[in-house]
Amino acid sequence: MAAAVSKFVLAGLAALILFLGVSLLVVRELGQRSAVRDTRDFAELAGRGIVEPTLTDDLLEDDAAALARLDRLVQERVLSERVVRVKLWTRAGRIVYSDEPRLIGAIYPRGDDEMDAFRTGETHAELSDLTRPENRFERGEGKLYEVYTRVRTPNGTPLLFETYQRSSALASSGREIWLPFAVALVVSLLLLWLIQVPLAWRLARRLQRAQAEREQLLQKALEASIDERRRIAADLHDGPVQELAGLSYSLSAAAERSAPDVKSQLLDAAAGARDAIRGLRAVLVEIHPPNLQNEGLESALRDLLAPLRGHGAATTLDVPADLRVTPEVELLLFRAGSEAIRNVQRHARAQAVHVTVTDGDGVARIEVADDGAGFSAAELDLRRTEGHVGLSLLEEVAASRGGRMELRSTDGGGTTFVFEVPDS
Repeated sequence: MAAAVSKFVLAGLAALILFLGVSLLVVRELGQRSAVRDTRDFAELAGRGIVEPTLTDDLLEDDAAALARLDRLVQERVLSERVVRVKLWTRAGRIVYSDEPRLIGAIYPRGDDEMDAFRTGETHAELSDLTRPENRFERGEGKLYEVYTRVRTPNGTPLLFETYQRSSALASSGREIWLPFAVALVVSLLLLWLIQVPLAWRLARRLQRAQAEREQLLQKALEASIDERRRIAADLHDGPVQELAGLSYSLSAAAERSAPDVKSQLLDAAAGARDAIRGLRAVLVEIHPPNLQNEGLESALRDLLAPLRGHGAATTLDVPADLRVTPEVELLLFRAGSEAIRNVQRHARAQAVHVTVTDGDGVARIEVADDGAGFSAAELDLRRTEGHVGLSLLEEVAASRGGRMELRSTDGGGTTFVFEVPDS
């Protein structure tokens, strides 16, 4: 039970780690996207809410006063630990303002995203390529995100307002978003896993008790069956068998004293009585094998095969001389073999029957093979529905002891019966 619970706990932990890993990646990605949205929102707020209202048309003419007013505003209200650079671009790619004065007036080609922002007014954010010449003054600031949006001068001239924001600030913002969810998720899943451990243990204990009770019921049923078989065998042996034996002797004795025409009839009657005795003794062996305890499994199985030999079938029996199994297992092997041999006698019309008993690797095994008529799976199901439950009971007994029962047959191709249980 401990091994089964351990496997369940480890499987649950593996599933938990896998789910947690995927969930954290998803939550982190969502946090990163939210942080990027925040950068765009900040750029729109700074560009359209702070910078655009102070823009003048003189700025396009490189007016020193206009540049000074804008620079003072950017230094006080836009630049921060998060934002390290601000640029204003014309559609032609000229920088009309930057907090880095050496960039003012320089012209650089604009990419498709920047031109798209001019046309649509949408805000874009992307990781900055610091190898480009217009970004040479930002190379010592680490990874930066370029965020740009469109603004307009009073006469309607569009400009591209661009901020350079630290990637570390985005990461920190993203962590602030996803980390609380991640902590709550981890704690919740761990608590769920920890709750499952005692529940799994309790369920395993309950299943173990149910299995033990079921095995006890099966064992008691077998013991009750054995006791009843023993009682019936004793009653038959002490009653009808003895009476038929006495009748046979009486008929034989009477035949010796009778006229010739009556003598033959009495001898036939005596022979019939002896046949009936043999038949009853075969039934007795099948019901309760006395040789199983007195002489061993091989002798008991040989007695079971005797009726088949009497009907002309060739039989072989292979039982190891050093067979070492417990009396309980020996009885199970005999019961399984008797059920299989009885089915061969009743249904198979076999010409040859082979019985093999083996014991090795901790498993005791009996195999009964015949060359009879065989049957299909549908016929086996039909027999079970009609009340032939012997094989079903054997299958349950084998499973309850950690073994198995197998029946292989084809219509017209013979049948092989296999019964295996642990040998102790």
